[in-house]
Amino acid sequence: MKICFFNRSYWPDQAATGQLLTELAEDLVSRHGCEVTVVAGRALHGQGRDRGGLAPVGRETHLGVTILRANGTRFGRRRFAGRAANYLTYFASAAIAGLRVGRPDLIVSLTDPPILGLAARWAAKRTGARFVFLCEDIFPEVASLLEDFHNETVNRALDRVNRALLRDADAIVALGDRMRRRLVEEKRADPSRVTVIHNWADCEAIVPGPKDNAFTRAHDLGDRFVLMHSGNIGLSQNLDVLIEAAARLKDKARLVIAVVGDGARREWLVQESARRGLANVRFFPYQPKELLHESFAAADAFLVSLKAGIEGYIVPSKLYGILAAGRPYVAAVDASSEVAAIARDHGCGLLAAPGDPDALAGAIAALYDDPATTRVMGQRARAAALQFDRRVAVAAYHALFVRVAGLARAA
Repeated sequence: MKICFFNRSYWPDQAATGQLLTELAEDLVSRHGCEVTVVAGRALHGQGRDRGGLAPVGRETHLGVTILRANGTRFGRRRFAGRAANYLTYFASAAIAGLRVGRPDLIVSLTDPPILGLAARWAAKRTGARFVFLCEDIFPEVASLLEDFHNETVNRALDRVNRALLRDADAIVALGDRMRRRLVEEKRADPSRVTVIHNWADCEAIVPGPKDNAFTRAHDLGDRFVLMHSGNIGLSQNLDVLIEAAARLKDKARLVIAVVGDGARREWLVQESARRGLANVRFFPYQPKELLHESFAAADAFLVSLKAGIEGYIVPSKLYGILAAGRPYVAAVDASSEVAAIARDHGCGLLAAPGDPDALAGAIAALYDDPATTRVMGQRARAAALQFDRRVAVAAYHALFVRVAGLARAA
């Protein structure tokens, strides 16, 4: 089976979506014998040499996956103009790369950037391939989180594009049941074409580790209770409320709230924390993937938060790594979200209403005050993680692709 993916982020990019797609593509090759091509962009967050070159489309191979590197700009992501230029130049090069994908059985488009599916759908029509739309995010609702750009005309256009791709797709992948309901009820997707496949963590690579490790010792966290946020620090995470909660928890002498990562709101959070004199909040940079297990093991519990009203439009992929690491979490999200459902169903997390600092502070305090129950919840988290293991998810994708490719051969 020949499969071609379209997504700007891919190895060696460190963005979560790119890392997940890299694992999926490589496992489809190594475990399932597929021929896989990825139309990717130049790495924005990766390490090592620049793989872009000067040609509109470059070609390379990594671990059996053919990568068509669609060239484009690499402006900083802090400003909308830079992001827009990166999206549009990658889209143009990806459209050219669509002429070079051969004759795949399937073409699968993710949503980075949100209009990318147009290039993928065109390539599918040109080659006679089946078209699969993998909804990592739902637009234009996610675009509303941008604090530096709000344009109703653009949002209406994104909505039309999203609906057209859903209408034309032979199969649609939603990342959870809430996202599936959003797609069917709000976007009028054909429910018979929507399959739920969760994101995942590699439960062989991420395992519960000892708190006494290099990260813990380097940052003097060994005798502290660490509540950690790890990952993007943007608008969707709604971390402003974490500062409010930290102010309410100043009397917890051993508590450290560790914010690991970067994003549009990090600078404000650092400044606000300093202005309030919150010694219990500490900031750390992104940790390399190969060292992530140590920073995760340094935490006693995690925070997974989302801005109210956007559950199902976004599904935080960080959750699955937290589960694999055997740590409980506070779900500061709407009760209908996947994050909250997993916490309830598996008894591995506490819920707090999004945007409510009192509720968040109360949930953190409950974990801090009852270490025995916190440890038991961590054990339940690890047990839950096995349902969302990398091998389980890749097998589900392979089964879906076989079914949809069978439609192509029968046509």
